[in-house]
Amino acid sequence: HNKKQPAFTRRNIFLRDRFSCQYCGNHFSSQSLTFDHVNPRARGGGTSWCNVVAACQSCNNKKGDLPLSKIGRLGMRLLKEPRVPSHYELQAQGRHFPPKVMHPTWNDYLVWDIKDARSQPETQRWANSTAGA
Repeated sequence: HNKKQPAFTRRNIFLRDRFSCQYCGNHFSSQSLTFDHVNPRARGGGTSWCNVVAACQSCNNKKGDLPLSKIGRLGMRLLKEPRVPSHYELQAQGRHFPPKVMHPTWNDYLVWDIKDARSQPETQRWANSTAGA
């Protein structure tokens, strides 16, 4: 059992947040999502699991460098507190959102039908992953 934190990467942030903006709740492709520093860097916030969330470009631009205490007046709120995900959680989410480019040698080790998952846009994969949940 690995107790180390998962790697802090763009893809892992989006997996943790299920490819959804943590302000408006809408789902986006990885190309349409950005990182948002909950406590802005301009105000001393760091780049870490507990200070970065997935945000759509519109919400990220609207929030700008405002702290959470001031975004309510913009009609915004943070839907979930950012946190360090478990390896298991990221692995489970990864089955719903497999990478578009996969090295052929990995095919022997995959446990999901990559062709079916890859043929759907990320937003559709999310909808399928939450159906019946």
